[in-house]
Formats: sequence, C-alpha cells, structure tokens
Amino acid sequence: MPPIHADLVRTYGTPQYVYRLDRFRAAAGTLRGALPPDTRLYYSLKANPHPGLAAALPDLGLHAEISSQGELDTLRQAGTDPADSLYTGPAKTSDELLTAIRAGVRLFSVESPRDLARLTAAARLHGTTVDYLVRLNAQGNAAGSGLRMTGRGASQFGIDAETVKAGDPLFTRTDAARPVGVHLFPATNVPDQAALIREFDLSIRTAAAVLRTTGLTPRLVDIGGGFPAPFARPGPPPTWPALRQALERSLDAHLPGWRAGAPQIAFESGRRLAADCGTLLTTVLDVKDSRGTRYLVLDAGINVLGGMSGLGRVLSTGIQPRPTGHGTGTAPATLVGPLCSPLDVLGRKVDIEAVEPGTVLEIPNVGAYGLSASLVGFLSRPMPAEVLLDTDTVIEARRLELTAARLARPAAAEDSRD
Repeated sequence: MPPIHADLVRTYGTPQYVYRLDRFRAAAGTLRGALPPDTRLYYSLKANPHPGLAAALPDLGLHAEISSQGELDTLRQAGTDPADSLYTGPAKTSDELLTAIRAGVRLFSVESPRDLARLTAAARLHGTTVDYLVRLNAQGNAAGSGLRMTGRGASQFGIDAETVKAGDPLFTRTDAARPVGVHLFPATNVPDQAALIREFDLSIRTAAAVLRTTGLTPRLVDIGGGFPAPFARPGPPPTWPALRQALERSLDAHLPGWRAGAPQIAFESGRRLAADCGTLLTTVLDVKDSRGTRYLVLDAGINVLGGMSGLGRVLSTGIQPRPTGHGTGTAPATLVGPLCSPLDVLGRKVDIEAVEPGTVLEIPNVGAYGLSASLVGFLSRPMPAEVLLDTDTVIEARRLELTAARLARPAAAEDSRD
C-alpha cells in the first residue's frame, strides 16, 4: 500500500474512496490523443459527479454531459459554467428543463416529440431560444458490449432512425427551439478496438443518412462513446492505436465537412476518463469459513461499491483487490460486505492472499461507477469518505449524507384537522 493511502486510512478511516486528479488529467490527455483533432469531448458526470473532477473540466478542454438537477448543481458548486454543458436524458420534466435553462444551459438532447414540446415550452417561458440534438436509435448491432443502449431492437432511448422522414417536426426550427444536429450513444464499455470502431462507423453512417433525409445542416454531431476501462481489478486502461485513423476515414466518407467544423464532432466518456483515478480502501473485519468456503467480511459492501449491477458487469466475477504483499500464495475467497443481506456479495471465488482482520485492501479502477452506482441508501449505513488528491496532496475530503426534507401537507389534509 502506498504511504499516502496508509496516512489517509489513519485520518479518515475506511471505507474510503481516493480520487487522483493527476490520473484524471492523464486519462483526458490519452483519450484526446486517440480521437481526431478539433473534436469535442464531454465528460459524463453520471460516472463520478465529484465537484473536484467537474472543476477540472475547463482546464482540460472538456465539456460536461449532465442528466439531472443534481449534476447541474454539481457544476455550479464546482464553478463550471453550465452554459458549456449538454443536458441529456429520456424523461426530463418541465420543471427541471426550466431550472436548467435558468442556470444557463442552452444545449439539450431531445428523445421524443413530447420531450421537445416540454423543452420548447420551458424556453418560451424563460423568453429564450435553446439548441437541441435529436437522439437517434441506430438500426443494427455493430458489436457486442457489456451494456447496449440502442441498436439491438427496441429501445427506450431516442427515436428509431429508420422512421425519420423529410419534414419531420423534430427537425423543424421553432421560435424557441432549434435543431442543431443529432446524438447517438449505442453502447457502453465496448470490449475491444475493432468493436469500438464498428460502433462508431455505424453511428456516423446513421447520422449522415438521417441528416440527408431531413435536409438539416448540422452544427454538431455527437456520436457518443463506449470507451472501456477495467473495473475493480488491477490493470492499465486500454489504448486504441488504430481508432483515430479509422474515425477520420469514416467521417471523411460520410460527414466530409467535419474537418472544417461543419459539423463539429463530439464524443462522450465517463468510464474511460474517471475509472483509473479512483481506488476504494476497505478493511477486512472478519475472516471465517463455512462448509468449505472462506469469507472475507469487509466494511464496504454493495452500498459502497457498484451495487447497481445493471451497468453491464457482474461484480461477483470481476472484483480483484491489489495484492497486499503480506501473504504468500493465494486461495479463493468470497468477499462480502457488512450488510445483513445475502445480496451483499462483492466477489465469489476471488483469488486473494491469506489476510487477517484489520488488513486494508485496495480495490483499483473504481473512479467511475463506484460510489455513483452503489445502493447508498441500503440499510442506512454511513457513506464512505471521499478524498481528492492531486498527486499526493489532499485537495478535499468529504462524506456525503442522505437527509430527509419535510414536505408541506396538501391543503385538504390541513383542512381535515380543523
């Protein structure tokens, strides 16, 4: 364990997430280098909405992709201008759209005619004009992935690309909302470079076909992401030496004005940008054997690490702490958390050294979809500490809390007490 982690455990205890800004910066540079020049890169706050990461976006030339009032609040807390963000999501309410517009957001992803109607009404109410991208569900399945968003049959996201016709109202400007391009995001955590290239090529082809049909001159085409990264196990993030050239070839063929910014091309990433900046520190509270199975009982469970398994990975097969260096050889163990539920299993048959109660384990590559994808309210356990480092300097330490806010009774309920 690095000395800084030992110091942090003594100061803040466990479970504890440690995020490194220097690793976040390095990931941004690596990913930018794999993409064509002069393209836009959005950071998806859903992967890790820590204000310290959000505050770093402008200096890194990154933009924010947000999809909730909470993420908008994070931008404002971080001092990052919401006007530089893209607001997405399939179920944006009228109130949240108006709040976003009042905060300065001017670019939205629209998923349906009703979504557009709510956006237009909110813009009119505020007395402004907003821009929007139409989200498309591409027809086809270019590659397998951990989690598909669109492309494999029906989808709750966007509109089916093959249904778009000339004169489609979604692509028609009004007094308060103007279409400026299209948005695609077919898959996340695409497993390898060849599959990722196929996904992007399908998205580019789909965008070009829809734009030809509608006659829209686009200002921005967002073809999403899907960049993979290891999760909760040691290992470097992948690189894609052939990606940039393949993207340029596909863009030249189907959206030839892109080199002059007509349209500007955008990508999105949360996982690849944030994954390896985060490490979870957790203490072994107990070691026990039951009918041939060794259990390590940790103070971090599914309330702390990735309890939302719908993100396309099953923790019980993937989690792997870093070696502690204290034991000799390894043996399989089941890693469980502190919750009184048989669901609280982080990993089964995990090869791990013999450790004693009190040992601190390091679970790497959890800067994305670690705490943000956990069942934080389950059994009302305390939240883990979150410590933000820049190299080995502590920038901020915090602990989130769930609080209850009382709501006003309906007038009829108040009257019934009289």
